[in-house]
Amino acid sequence: MKSLAIAVILGTVSLATGEAANASEALAKSSGCLTCHAADTKKVGPSFKETAAKFKGKADAEASLVAKLKAGTGHPAAKASEEDLKTVVKWILAM
Repeated sequence: MKSLAIAVILGTVSLATGEAANASEALAKSSGCLTCHAADTKKVGPSFKETAAKFKGKADAEASLVAKLKAGTGHPAAKASEEDLKTVVKWILAM
């Protein structure tokens, strides 16, 4: 019985995580990110996985990327809200 409860909880968490990832990907698409970037291949800009690897282990990664995207530093200025940028950046860094 205990293992069944654990399996149900893990399944629910997995489903919620998958839904959050899908929502983040949709947000990246609607914000125009997927025009120049892809999850695992270089397009005009680096892949999201390449960006995640570059910033892995850096405590200020999220804040740094959000600031660069807002200011247009080394990247065209993003027109998304700061909250949307944070959501997409967290999704990218989790890759």
